[in-house]
Amino acid sequence: MNLIIDVGNTRIKLGVFNHVEMVHTEVITGAALLFKVDEIIEKYSCNNAIISSVSFINKAQLESLSFKINLMVLTTSTKIPFINNYKTPKTLGVDRIALMAAAVSNFPKENVLVIDAGTCITYDFINAEKKYYGGAISPGLQMRYRALGTFTQNLPLLKPKDISLLYGDSTEASIHSGVINGVINEIDSVINQYKEKNEKLTVVLTGGDVNFLSNKLKNSIFANPIFLLEGLNTILTYNL
Repeated sequence: MNLIIDVGNTRIKLGVFNHVEMVHTEVITGAALLFKVDEIIEKYSCNNAIISSVSFINKAQLESLSFKINLMVLTTSTKIPFINNYKTPKTLGVDRIALMAAAVSNFPKENVLVIDAGTCITYDFINAEKKYYGGAISPGLQMRYRALGTFTQNLPLLKPKDISLLYGDSTEASIHSGVINGVINEIDSVINQYKEKNEKLTVVLTGGDVNFLSNKLKNSIFANPIFLLEGLNTILTYNL
């Protein structure tokens, strides 16, 4: 069994894989990490683990984890199952590396655009020859709401609301319309641009806002909230 640890900007996601099948997943806070790892190792008899972090995890936590299990820390130097043609590979986020590993594992010999809708929205493209060139990064839903509430004097700080409005008839409704429609139109537009350059394109939507956004897009996509965990499992297996 493989233990997968994804440390994001706002939460930690854990997964347990039996080969390619995920048998357990949960979301925790940083304070619960070591306790939960102990619990999972005992319950599922995990032998190997991988950790990916785009946030801060201290050295003491990593050392503790290393004593508990055979731990791999994903870095830009880790051996990966695709060709990385990013011009600044040392600056590429490990989350994006994991997503591309999931793309080549789940959709071999296909052109794949992966959209990760979380704190930021990332767009990453890998072609049918397993060559990765890059993508784009833009503010996520929560970040856009916070920007309006933080950088203006009179606009309230709101949370995403599942509404469908072309125009708002109040300030709050106008904010929801602007943010949500802005994100949806951005994602659909990016997908269309990639489709113009790639006759056959598979699109995967993942991340914390996948369920909120997936049914609002005009384009056909695969919605997969555990895509990053699958990519981390792919990289771990590839290195064993």
